[in-house]
Amino acid sequence: MQMKQERTVYQLTFMPRLFPVNCYFVEEDDGLTLIDAALPYSAKAILQAAKTIGKPVTRIVLTHAHDDHVGALDKLKQALPGVPVHISVRDARLLAGDVTLDPGETDTPIRGGVPKNVRTRADVLLRDGDRVGSLLAVAAPGHTPGSMAFLDTRNRALIAGDAFQTRGGIAVSGQVRPWFPFPAMATWSKELALESARKLREHRPSLLAVGHGSMLVGPEAAINRAIAAAERNLPLVAKRSV
Repeated sequence: MQMKQERTVYQLTFMPRLFPVNCYFVEEDDGLTLIDAALPYSAKAILQAAKTIGKPVTRIVLTHAHDDHVGALDKLKQALPGVPVHISVRDARLLAGDVTLDPGETDTPIRGGVPKNVRTRADVLLRDGDRVGSLLAVAAPGHTPGSMAFLDTRNRALIAGDAFQTRGGIAVSGQVRPWFPFPAMATWSKELALESARKLREHRPSLLAVGHGSMLVGPEAAINRAIAAAERNLPLVAKRSV
């Protein structure tokens, strides 16, 4: 595992050279908020990283319910039984393995590694605009129906889950990067992902931290490039924004 820090955000990366999977700590006065739970074997390293930082884990927050973001959740909950788990209202069902769609949702199958054996259920169900410590929860559907990003209101650091990727080149979720196509392959709705990317851009993030790839400081230009590329590939969605 590799650990890097930018401002209040610590990035923990597993399999950094082959298939980088990130989870994050956001430092608060009272402890650490863990965003995502990486892979099944990641729990020990995540807990050790918290000891290295020198603060307790006080919250677990999930951007979405794919296997590579909830893998160590059960083991972490066993080690930290009093720590509340947060996820969006919509992806709470996905965490339980329910892949049915709501009326009015894009009629395409939910893709990616949907959990089949995760026992942990969320203690707190989040909606757009909720607060988790210093973090603002921002609904960002597309990769999954209930994907969320989290904005540190102190410094505008954005932990975006798979709404973007930076591995293989920055891209909006659903847009294929040949050197790392896997987030695109696991995306439910490319159209909603583009709309969510635009919404996240409006928060003018000072730092972009994603599920796969390096953190970007001052990401405005890169985000603009990624959105422009997605708009070229999805012209009907681009027209709706005019």
